[in-house]
Amino acid sequence: MKAKSQYSRNRFLRRWKNMSLQQKLTGIFLLTSFIILAVNLYTYAVVNGMTGRVEEVYASNVRMNELSTALDRVQESTEDYLNTRSSESMEEYYRSEQDFREKIDMLNTEITDNEMLLAEKNIRGLSEDYLSLAADSIQAKRGRNVERYSELFDEATVLYEEIHTYIYSLNNEQFKDNSETYQILMDSLNYTELVTVAVLLVVFLGNISLIVVSTRMVTQPLHRLAESADEVARGNFEIEKIPVQSMDEVGVVTGAFNQMVESIRDYIEQLRETMERENQLKERELMMQSHLKDAQLKYLQAQINPHFLFNTLNAGAQLAMMEDADRTGEFLENVAGFFRYNVRKHDQDASLEEEIHLVDNYVYILNVRFAGEIHFTKDVDESLMDVRVPSMILQPLVENAVNYGIRGIDWEGRIELSVCRREKQISISIWDNGAGMEQERIRQVLAGEAREDERASGSNGVGIWNVMERLKLYFHGRAVLTIWSEGKNRGTEVQILIPDGQEDK
Repeated sequence: MKAKSQYSRNRFLRRWKNMSLQQKLTGIFLLTSFIILAVNLYTYAVVNGMTGRVEEVYASNVRMNELSTALDRVQESTEDYLNTRSSESMEEYYRSEQDFREKIDMLNTEITDNEMLLAEKNIRGLSEDYLSLAADSIQAKRGRNVERYSELFDEATVLYEEIHTYIYSLNNEQFKDNSETYQILMDSLNYTELVTVAVLLVVFLGNISLIVVSTRMVTQPLHRLAESADEVARGNFEIEKIPVQSMDEVGVVTGAFNQMVESIRDYIEQLRETMERENQLKERELMMQSHLKDAQLKYLQAQINPHFLFNTLNAGAQLAMMEDADRTGEFLENVAGFFRYNVRKHDQDASLEEEIHLVDNYVYILNVRFAGEIHFTKDVDESLMDVRVPSMILQPLVENAVNYGIRGIDWEGRIELSVCRREKQISISIWDNGAGMEQERIRQVLAGEAREDERASGSNGVGIWNVMERLKLYFHGRAVLTIWSEGKNRGTEVQILIPDGQEDK
């Protein structure tokens, strides 16, 4: 029972929390009004019942008085007919006799030891005899038997007086008994009035308490919200969150206020961090400006050798063509194209077509160097040739496949390049059937822990980590580079997934 009561209480509190302010205030008003109405109805019912019982106290005396009056009318109408023998008196006799008979039919007929009920039984018996004598005297009068109707009327008169004596005596006894009952009822009525006043007072105080408690449940969250809002207005944003105790309008506003304060705090913290970063950047900028001229000079010096080499290779290619050395000329043209791409595209983006052409140049140069040992194939979706990507992302991956994959293996080395659409992305895959990679090595490469090895391996200096970083920067973190290998001598695949279309950058 206790658990059930606790469950009901918790259920009520949950429903109360989910009510709106209008529902809560309406519910409080209806509850208090219902209590007052119920108490008033109960008081009315009690008082009305007591009043009815008071009215019933003297109903027996009234009935006896009416019986006595009806008896008098019978006696008078009988005497009037005997004296006048008129039809009006006869009609009056029949009406009074019928009325009197209806009233004596309501008297007790049972044998009992109650004196008043026994008196009613005697009155009823005498009344029956009286009506019989009265009727006989009327019949004798109509038969013109003077001596007979006179004698019968005298006997009826004796019974009439005897009945009046019984009625008077019974009426007195009933009055005494009814007076005692009336006093008891009056005392009970006075007690009921006192109890009713006390109940009304308790209900009044209870309603006041209920209204105070209920309105406090509504206004207390508003008070806490007002205090917190005042603190925020003074510039104090380090206040505690206001507990949301209900889902009414106040609860919704409280939740929004908590979220607003938290957002302001976060914004202030972000603003502070931004200002600190700006100060640091300004300090770095001042330091960098002092080295800017030296950096520009070193950059120009670094450009001299590649340009000189590119121009020299062009001159060699032209000379080989003039001497009909076609293979030498083609080789020099590929080498010149390779260096031209490096010089022009190092800090720019490029199309996939340009990147793939650079890979073709690179593979051609290697096959000339290594007598065609590298078997390179392509599977490229021609519709993707104009897609823009950072420059120098495919050649370094092919170079890694050559240096770390197929170089030094005892079987025919193969490298495959594929470019295709995959759902809403573009997939660029470089696969080799070479030495493969252990999972720990893959983790090191993707984590950037193998950058020193790349620099020491004799590559062009643009390793996988560099490709990954430039892809993330170019595509705002939406490009993905992954490496798969089933283990030693099982080959390696490097896949790049970029957004499909330049508008997604």
